[in-house]
Amino acid sequence: MRLAEEVAGGAADMTPEDLDELREHGLSDPEILGVILVAAACCFLSSKLEAVGAAPDAGYANVEEPLREALTVGRPIVACADDDL
Repeated sequence: MRLAEEVAGGAADMTPEDLDELREHGLSDPEILGVILVAAACCFLSSKLEAVGAAPDAGYANVEEPLREALTVGRPIVACADDDL
């Protein structure tokens, strides 16, 4: 999780030592690259959604609270009518 936070918060400042923690947990370099790519993609998608003011749709109301909170990041869930889809 720490590596993902570093990728999202300051990838330009990362060093090879930042990857050592995952290596110590047994991840291979291709697996570490996967973590980095997923974190970067999530950051990219989140930035796009924030830029256009997108809000979570009503489907998020059915997701268990801890996951819902992580996915919606405090944004209100918006009800949408079937004809809006």
